[in-house]
Amino acid sequence: MTPMLPALETLPLQAAIMFAVAAVLSLAGAWLLLQLRRPLGAGRVYAYRMTGIMALSGGVVLAMSATAIWRWSVAA
Repeated sequence: MTPMLPALETLPLQAAIMFAVAAVLSLAGAWLLLQLRRPLGAGRVYAYRMTGIMALSGGVVLAMSATAIWRWSVAA
């Protein structure tokens, strides 16, 4: 049975950079969405919600792409 992720020593530099950017995007998006717990103006709620969801989803998609690059680099 193959492991879910390859060994960390096989992580390419490009994938590591992608994981770092994905973490920053995800944390920024989560922070913006958590700011919606307190009362804000209508414009700020719209901007925080839209930007937060886009950043969070961008981070998730980028992490999935980095994982795919990592797996493909080991398989080659």
